[in-house]
Amino acid sequence: MFTLNCKGRLLVAEQALVMGIVNLTPDSFYDDSRSAVKDSLLPMVEKMLNEGADIIDIGAQSTRPGADLLSAEDEIARLAGAVNLILKNFPDCIISIDTYYARVASNCIEAGASIINDVSGGKADEQMLATAASLNAPYVCMHSRGTPQTMHQSTAYHNITAEVMEYFVEREQACRQAGIHDLIIDPGFGFSKNAKGNFELLNQLPSFAIFERPILVGISRKSTIYKTLQTSVEHALNGTTVLNTVALMKGASILRVHDVREARECVQLLSALTGS
Repeated sequence: MFTLNCKGRLLVAEQALVMGIVNLTPDSFYDDSRSAVKDSLLPMVEKMLNEGADIIDIGAQSTRPGADLLSAEDEIARLAGAVNLILKNFPDCIISIDTYYARVASNCIEAGASIINDVSGGKADEQMLATAASLNAPYVCMHSRGTPQTMHQSTAYHNITAEVMEYFVEREQACRQAGIHDLIIDPGFGFSKNAKGNFELLNQLPSFAIFERPILVGISRKSTIYKTLQTSVEHALNGTTVLNTVALMKGASILRVHDVREARECVQLLSALTGS
């Protein structure tokens, strides 16, 4: 069990949490996670909440390999009104903002979001860690190398598990020194990692328990799944469910997913199996 202080509201996790993905982008790698604010945002969020999402993770910038880089201003423009609109209709919704810009994080937390999800681990914007601490927001620190434009060129490791753990030793210290209390670690499946590396990290996930922090796993519909199965992203749900189950059995605390109902069922069935 763990807790997260979400703007004064204590989120108590007696089981693993499910984080639903909403992309306010025109080029997300998975079509069904895209949302136009005026057309489908609220129905998508409502569906995820009804299916058991504990957190709604909203991103305005694509982090798929080769994606174009948006400025903080463009990202804020895409997110403008989305947080307010969601909270106006679903006031109890806990919103996570997927950004590596401190300005975007601050803007969205002030608008009512609760959690910062940073794929750069605070390395893309030197103000991010101090900003997260000043906002007293739970902070997801992810491992990656390079940028979305270059990460596919940085998949070689001598010992991937050891190197990712070394990264979190340094990042945890930096987060602690900045004053971040609720830290969540994300090994960054698919970010600067090939399929072999992703499977090794997943297999070694219990090693990350040494940090005594919640562990987020985001492997939903990624190429490691559909390329291994020789299928497509649209047909990767079954494979995602399999690996989400493996992740839970190996200590995942949060599943970041496109398909909330199926992930929630993984959590419920494993809980029944283990009696937890």
